[in-house]
Amino acid sequence: MDLNDTPEQAQFREKVRSWLEEHKGEAPVLEGPDALTEEDEIVAARRVWQRKLAEGGLAGATWPKELGGQGLGPIEQVIISQEIAAAGVPGILDVIGVGMLGPTLIAHGSEEQKQQFLGPMLHGDEVWCQLFSEPAAGSDLAGIQSRAKQVDGGWVLNGQKVWTTNAQFSAYGLLLARTDPEQHKHKGLTMFIVPMDAEGVTVRGLRQITGDAEFNEVFFDDVKIPDDAVVGGVNNGWGTALTTLMFERLTIGFGSEGLGYRPERFAGRIAEDPEASRNGEVRQRLGHIATDLMAVRFTGYRMLSALQQGQIPGPEAGLSKITTVNAGIQATELVADIVGPDALREDVENPFAYHTSFLPGLKSAGGTEEILRNTIGERVLGLPPEPRLDKGIPFSELRAKEKAAAS
Repeated sequence: MDLNDTPEQAQFREKVRSWLEEHKGEAPVLEGPDALTEEDEIVAARRVWQRKLAEGGLAGATWPKELGGQGLGPIEQVIISQEIAAAGVPGILDVIGVGMLGPTLIAHGSEEQKQQFLGPMLHGDEVWCQLFSEPAAGSDLAGIQSRAKQVDGGWVLNGQKVWTTNAQFSAYGLLLARTDPEQHKHKGLTMFIVPMDAEGVTVRGLRQITGDAEFNEVFFDDVKIPDDAVVGGVNNGWGTALTTLMFERLTIGFGSEGLGYRPERFAGRIAEDPEASRNGEVRQRLGHIATDLMAVRFTGYRMLSALQQGQIPGPEAGLSKITTVNAGIQATELVADIVGPDALREDVENPFAYHTSFLPGLKSAGGTEEILRNTIGERVLGLPPEPRLDKGIPFSELRAKEKAAAS
């Protein structure tokens, strides 16, 4: 594997770098004494910046040209992400939409859906959210109980979703619901496009330990949606959802540099304390963290090579997510052990306070660590699968057996 830019890639990198140098003064300020603080202001400014990035060809670069993208490969997308991080400016606002849901619509949506939704999504005019997880169905996503019943001219949706990022300012959500409970739990599911301002949709923020409410619970009470809201076909929702989940895990796993987990950031913070930087235990812990993050980086390059060759990444992408998040948690813990209580002081010069509180919750994003390790063990290493009692059983009977067992 040659990790150096080809002449074409070097030329592309210089083009991206020049554009960012010319326009970075227009980017919203999110850190430091001049940072925006009000959510409405931040969202509005980042919408404008996402439109600017899209117009410059730096958003949705891998999307087909006919759908507003650049038709480029994954390596060019990584180059863009690297240069945005190096320029110290924010990336796009709607990572979930452009990075996960847009590709799902491109793969499974109708031509009408692509033409209607992808342009506004790419330019930040309409933010999207992912309506998958439920109170009783997180990592076991196929156990969802939100239901959609077919009626004349469309569907009626009832249920609840939870941990939904950006729902408070999203225009649309991509939702997985059960449409045939008489089928096995991985079947009888359908994906829908749901307007978040539809009658019967209620969004409630979930306050985190950071004090922010970045996640939400969303309730659906007799929400009416049309027939053309179906994505990927009726009762084919699981296959459609797998596309979204694949892009989700790739985004989390490949996003380590952009999310601020670069080891040099933590090393720089530790170097401010000369005594700590000479401590053998500190150096050893920092070395383990840096090694893990370097392993994620080079694993990402390997998966990138597979993508470039037209291969579909497998479940091993989940291991990058596990390693990235755990290394970030270990790094914030190391800073806290060295700095003490001041590590949790919330001010513009201490970004680690936010990461210390936020990162543990990220362990559940894209599937819990335990579920991902089981998947990797079974599908990559060929280990015996976990015993399961739900295979081949209609979902309606499965729920009845679970209730009987509980009582």
